[in-house]
Order: sequence, then C-alpha cells, then structure tokens
Amino acid sequence: MSALASLRGPWTIAVYSWREGMRKKTLIGFLILSLLVIAGSTLLTAFLSETQVSQEFSVDVESKMIKDICVSAISVFGILITIFISASGVPAEMENKVIYTILSKPVRRFQYLLGKFLGIQLIIILNLLLMTLLFFIALYVKQSVLPTLLLWSALLTYFQFLIVSAFTFAISCTSTSSVLPTIAGLFIFIIGNLTEYLKGVSEKAAEAEGIQSIIGHIASGLYKILPNLRNFDLRNQILYLQPDDPPADIMIPRLIAYGLAYAISGFILAYWLFRRKEL
Repeated sequence: MSALASLRGPWTIAVYSWREGMRKKTLIGFLILSLLVIAGSTLLTAFLSETQVSQEFSVDVESKMIKDICVSAISVFGILITIFISASGVPAEMENKVIYTILSKPVRRFQYLLGKFLGIQLIIILNLLLMTLLFFIALYVKQSVLPTLLLWSALLTYFQFLIVSAFTFAISCTSTSSVLPTIAGLFIFIIGNLTEYLKGVSEKAAEAEGIQSIIGHIASGLYKILPNLRNFDLRNQILYLQPDDPPADIMIPRLIAYGLAYAISGFILAYWLFRRKEL
C-alpha cells in the first residue's frame, strides 16, 4: 500500500505537467506546423502528378517524396517539441513559484522530478503519435499497404527523443530559465548525431603517432561514452524499403535497452543536480 501511495504523487504531478504542457502556445504551434507539413506533402505530390512536367513521376517517386518530407518533419518538429518541453518544465515552475507549493507538501524531490519527467514523456509520446498517425494515413492512401516499418521507426525515434529529453531535463534542473537548457538540448542532439564520425576518427588515428594518436584515443573514448542517436534512425530504410518490410540489420531490443540506459543515466544526473539545488 505504501509503494502504491508513493507512486500516486509522481503520477498526479505527471498528469498535471501533461495538462499544463499541452496548453503552451509554442508547443501547439510546433505540433500544428508539423501536421500541416505532413498533410501538405500529400497535396504537393498530388499537384505535381497533375502537371505536365511531372507526368513521368511514378507512384514510387511520389511515395518517396512523401516519405522524405514526412520523416524530416517528424525529426525536426519532434526534436524541437522534445527540447522545448524538457527545457521549460522545471524552470517554468520555479519562475511562477509552483514548485515551492508542491515541495511544501509531503512530496519528496525524487517524486517531484519523476512526476515531471513522466509528464514530459507523455507530451512527447502524444505528439509523436499524432505525427506518425498522419504519416501512416498518408502512406496507406498512396500505396494501399500498411506501412508497419513506419511503426518500428516511430518506436525507435521515441527512444532517440527520450535520450535527448533526459539530459536536457537534467540541465534544466540547474537553471531558472529555459534558454540555457534549450541551447544545451540542441547541442546534445547535434553531438548525438555526429558521434558516428568519432569512430572513423579513432580508426584513422589508430596507427598514427604523436598528437594524432592522442586525438584518436580521445575520439575513441568519446565514442564509447556519448550516445549515438544515429542508431535509432530508420530514415533510409523507410525511403528505400517496402512499407511493410521489417527493419533490416536492426537489433530493436538492444536499441531499446541502449536508449533506456542513457535515459536512466540522464534522470539520475537530474536528481543529483536537483538535490543539490537550494530551494
């Protein structure tokens, strides 16, 4: 009973955070814009297919255009929503003094942070589901095949967002403004997509000497520590494989465990930083 009661507090905070987050005009703007882009991709290809210039376009080419536009929209707007909501959750409540009211009640800092983090994930999941659903419908209308590959892509994309969200959330726990965590979140996302290149640098410098050898060891160390967000990217498979094909050369359980490990690490860092913060 006590364990159930201890989870009731975080869940209440999560639901409250979800409701408050979904009311933010910036978040709503990102979501509406992403849905318009995804829906507009279908209209764009339909318009091109009716023009004299594009009569040579096959259904496959039109489908590839829809996929390219929609995958880009989900990636860009999805990560913007993830960073914005993860960076603004705690600082916003510190600014409007809500956090002091919550912590004055029998709610521990861990429970508060867990509730906030769960609320943020509910927002991210809901927005990702809405974008994926519209993309799913657009592909099904175009090809009359259930695009199950897209569902696997959406699952892995969430874990990519989860990693960025966890570390952005951790940085937000040290700030009274959402500006610094937002910049840090963008930096984390960019670095996570460039991690793959560190492997190439370390391999090229493996047989070198001097400063190049040192650079190679540093690159190798960073490659082992930093999350590689490219592992979760099925963009090329969505573009070139059939919509109902299974993911190729992807260990989905391993990637889920990989994403959860980094997300838990980010949350532990957030708790450690928040516990040291004077409130």
